[in-house]
Amino acid sequence: MDALRRRTSAWHLAATLAALGGLVLAAVVVPNARATSDPQPAATPICQVTDQINQWAGGFTSTITVTNNGPAVASWTVTWTFGGNQHVTSGWSAQVTQTGTAVTATNEPYNGAIPTGGSTSFGFQATYAGTNDVPVDFAVNGQPCNDRTPPTTTTTTPPAGSGCAASTAIRCDGFEDQTGPAPSGRWSTVTPNCAGAGTAAITTATAHTGTHSLQVTGADGYCNHVFVDDTTDPPAASPTWFVRFWLKHTTPLPTGHVTFLAMNDGAAGDTDLRLGGQNGALMWNRQSDDATLPDQSPAGVAQSVPLPVNAWTCVEFSVSGTDGQIHTWVNGSAVPGLTEDGVPTSNIDDQWLGRAWRPKLTDLKLGWESYGGGGPDGLWFDDVALGTSRIGCG
Repeated sequence: MDALRRRTSAWHLAATLAALGGLVLAAVVVPNARATSDPQPAATPICQVTDQINQWAGGFTSTITVTNNGPAVASWTVTWTFGGNQHVTSGWSAQVTQTGTAVTATNEPYNGAIPTGGSTSFGFQATYAGTNDVPVDFAVNGQPCNDRTPPTTTTTTPPAGSGCAASTAIRCDGFEDQTGPAPSGRWSTVTPNCAGAGTAAITTATAHTGTHSLQVTGADGYCNHVFVDDTTDPPAASPTWFVRFWLKHTTPLPTGHVTFLAMNDGAAGDTDLRLGGQNGALMWNRQSDDATLPDQSPAGVAQSVPLPVNAWTCVEFSVSGTDGQIHTWVNGSAVPGLTEDGVPTSNIDDQWLGRAWRPKLTDLKLGWESYGGGGPDGLWFDDVALGTSRIGCG
């Protein structure tokens, strides 16, 4: 049984919003960031806020970051007003509520006290229609933040993608050649532990491109693990595997550990390298020693991102058998918490670099594992590509 089954939630982002008196922006430069900046030359602003988004048609996730340059505080409340029809559906590391267009985020019991110089983030997922403008009236504990002049907003939405039609990958599969509900050809259905309620089948009910996709009904518990497995293609990409796939699912990533992609590592006793989630955000897990990327500390989880629900999301990664590096992109943007670049980074790869690791990946499995407490999920996979260089979402 995985040790992660016994883990209690670490999904408490550390160092949370800072509050009154001289809050200074913790700037994070990312491709999909919306920044609200204060141009005042003569004085340090009370607070500045970075609103980092991951946006798709009809929805987005947002990570709000603030740094406290003033006196220590015991609690915080952040408020803002949406300019359109945005509607918050869930949040993390804060109690996020909405009345009309007004939104309030209040610290959790564990993250209210922030020392001088402390900084943190909280986040939420929301829907929208039309435009998705940046709020300009952020305030912390009633104190206004930022210049009230609307900032210039740059939001990059990934292209809809052309599936496998224009892919330069050595193998790209949109499941269009599947003729029945049971996966066939390169794909075979496997139940790693014992067959239960989990199922995997080809469907024409929804697809990223074309008419077919792989549908997985994921159930909770040890006996319900189910995957479709390709053992033919992965060896051709050695020693560095680049993978791109499109994924849609119905349920936010839970606190418990779940996996939706796994690859057998022949260099680690035929155990799996897993991509899934825990504490509400994406996570890599090495079955051989249970190491995670990022660390499941609050500060580590904050460096990852949630997986949007009810929308097709482009997930890319590379794994090097030469130096053990891992790089991960979601909708075209690199995810710091899912990156192992050979440079030790606190709260991200402390566990991962605990031993030398040079993987030899021999298969690619798509499906669902929930290790107790992770709950069920409904998932669809499409346009799965494997290559020796980055493939991209186009």
